[in-house]
Amino acid sequence: MDNQIVQLNCISDYNNLYGFETFHPLVTVVDLSKATKSMPQVKINYGLYALFLKNGTGCSIRYGRQFYDYQSGTIVSFAPGQIVQVLSNTKDDNILPDAQGLLFHPDLISSTSLGRKISQYTFFSYNQKEALHLSEREQILILEIFRQIQSEIEHPVDKHSRELIAVSIELLLDYCLRFYDRQFITRSKVNSDILDKFETCLAEYFQGGESEHKGLPSVKYFADKVFLSSGYFGDLIKKETGVTAQKYIQNKVIELSKSYILNSEMNINEIAYKLGFQYPQHFSRLFKQQVGSSPSDFKKIAPFD
Repeated sequence: MDNQIVQLNCISDYNNLYGFETFHPLVTVVDLSKATKSMPQVKINYGLYALFLKNGTGCSIRYGRQFYDYQSGTIVSFAPGQIVQVLSNTKDDNILPDAQGLLFHPDLISSTSLGRKISQYTFFSYNQKEALHLSEREQILILEIFRQIQSEIEHPVDKHSRELIAVSIELLLDYCLRFYDRQFITRSKVNSDILDKFETCLAEYFQGGESEHKGLPSVKYFADKVFLSSGYFGDLIKKETGVTAQKYIQNKVIELSKSYILNSEMNINEIAYKLGFQYPQHFSRLFKQQVGSSPSDFKKIAPFD
């Protein structure tokens, strides 16, 4: 059973797996401690958005190759396409996890305000070790929104139902963003250390000649170096520096290119290849976008600035 993967393409698939009643075809609020079927030891490929608040002990999550025994008062979330396994921490299969969750199908939010901004909730792509830890007050607020959504789900469907549910989910996710901002602030020392490590790895990438062999570095390359997901790493760098991780890398490329142009005998093509560009014209285009002049023009005017 450990290698079995269950595909969840709709809300009823999930509810049937745990023995819950389906009140709405596109959204459900669940209390796993009240499931009428025992927790299956299988991997789940979510075709849904899912967000769970763990209230107590009793289960852990395996995401990819990593295990994460998340604490009480922790939120974890998944986006369509992610494969997750929930495992019992007890030998008694009849003991169910003390967790509540919200699951919704992408079709629910199409053509809504939430649908237009869903990509802003980057925490859906975070690793589980980057989960959100809530205070008791924050937990109460989240659970109250769960109850509001559940109440609307159980209301007879009318022309307002979909929009009202989507608005409540958007409110929930906005609070999660706020709480993540608070968590980033409280972990400022850790974040500063990660930024220092990023800067060191970035310098070493170019100084060590990796750019010539591997090309321009990606955000994922540096996220892997500090053992974070690309989404969490990118959000951390944005909050610490005010610019995206991609922009930070670009700034480093431009800074180095200026130094090479002014302090070396390399021509523009050689500089482009040294920095990792496959085509020199791509380097020249980026340089002009960022600096306002072409590399050759910059070399002519820079000494007189």
